[in-house]
Amino acid sequence: MEIQIQELTKIYRNGGQRALNRINLTIKDGMFGLLGPNGAGKSTLMRILVTLMKPSAGNIYVNGKELNKNRKEIRKILGYLPQDFRFFAKYRTWEFLDYSARLAGLKNKAVRNKEVERLLEEVGLFDVRDRKASRLSGGMKRRLGIAQALVGDPKIVIVDEPTTGLDPDERIRFRNLLSKMAEKEMIIILSTHIVGDISSTCNNMALLNEGKLVYEGSPDRLLEMARNHVFQVSVSHFEFEEIKEKYQVISTIPSVNGWDVQLVADRLDQYNPRVIEPNLEHAYVYFMEYVIQSHEQS
Repeated sequence: MEIQIQELTKIYRNGGQRALNRINLTIKDGMFGLLGPNGAGKSTLMRILVTLMKPSAGNIYVNGKELNKNRKEIRKILGYLPQDFRFFAKYRTWEFLDYSARLAGLKNKAVRNKEVERLLEEVGLFDVRDRKASRLSGGMKRRLGIAQALVGDPKIVIVDEPTTGLDPDERIRFRNLLSKMAEKEMIIILSTHIVGDISSTCNNMALLNEGKLVYEGSPDRLLEMARNHVFQVSVSHFEFEEIKEKYQVISTIPSVNGWDVQLVADRLDQYNPRVIEPNLEHAYVYFMEYVIQSHEQS
């Protein structure tokens, strides 16, 4: 599978807000991460991809077929978990999936039952299949959401902010579920503002900022950009106040004499810094605060 996005632009009529600005992007089989702050245009791009919204300009091609001219055909191979996923509270877990399967066109009851059981097993909800969906935990509800997105064995699955509000254990479990899905020949697009979701699951990613595509490539290449720009320092309480005003602070830990601080900067010639290896969160902050700004100023 391959998705080609060409010069995609979305301008909202009320106020003329440019949510997407000439996006060019190619997405192939596997897990693809779409990262950016809130308001960057991620959800708008997702809604266009799943045919819930039309662009103002530009085109999207799925395996060479133009999305706007083949919406019905392409919609059959799409699965979608929106950020505001909802279900009917009166339904049991299996009943909701059965309802989703009927909406997807599975008319035969025996085929539908087999599909529902397969999906319940795949997302780890078989043991709670008779529980009301409204009584599932937050993590289980998100897994039910991904199950309905997988009805009909889609070739493209799009998930929007899937781990927001989950506790660490459920977040890891959900990431593992997505990683297992990505072993198949399919495209999974993970849209999030949580950097850890990208670092642990995606081999390729794109970074949106204010509707523009500012980075496309591997997480490793983004990490390389931040190498030698992440520092750890031990400072007094007074110095800590100075640092907060001058640099992007990533983390702070209280110490006997003040604070142990991790920060990103182009260079740091004071506070006796120690260079540390960046993780993707460091790299994301460095890229947003220094690389983008230097490009805009040049």
